[in-house]
Amino acid sequence: MTLAAKYHYVVVEGPIGSGKTTLARRLAEHLGAATLFEDPDANPFLPGFYQDADRYALPAQLFFLFQRINQVRDLVQSDLFRGITVADFMLEKDPLFARLTLNDDELALYRQIYDHLKPQAPVPDLVIYLQAGAETLVERVHRRATTYEKSISDDYLVRLADTYARFFHHYTGAPLLIVNSENLNFVDSPADFDLLLQRINAMRGSREFFSLGN
Repeated sequence: MTLAAKYHYVVVEGPIGSGKTTLARRLAEHLGAATLFEDPDANPFLPGFYQDADRYALPAQLFFLFQRINQVRDLVQSDLFRGITVADFMLEKDPLFARLTLNDDELALYRQIYDHLKPQAPVPDLVIYLQAGAETLVERVHRRATTYEKSISDDYLVRLADTYARFFHHYTGAPLLIVNSENLNFVDSPADFDLLLQRINAMRGSREFFSLGN
């Protein structure tokens, strides 16, 4: 059974710098799939958050929450099972950022809103978690240096990577393929991408791991 026949809703996840959007776009192109991408540039509070987190954390977080909710709601209403959709986020990751950035009162308010909206989200057929060491993530973010990412602290990236690792260590919500992306280049190396496709097609369990040595 091919990937296209096996999965209708595929999510690529990972912390900032993991390459999740790049891989999601590559998969969508290969499969002729519809896409569901985050749009950080549309968040008017994000640049302020990276300059003054205490002031802008709550509005930035709520903007992303509502943006993601609207996207997955549209996905459900469009009947995703008629085709393939590849996304570069899943709703369950939203609280990861909230716990890192919000104070106790803000987090309590956020949880009320999140718990009310969460049932609208569909469950992925497959989640691909791109894993990389904190040093690799920091180097990648600094190298691409988008305008608002220039002010992201290394400490925040390290804590975010650890938060993702802990979350996916316990994740059981959908079939999960954990991919160590340290030595894989899915854009410039067709062989790496082909290996990943083979690994996805060969999945039999609900939780598997894929890595390449140096």
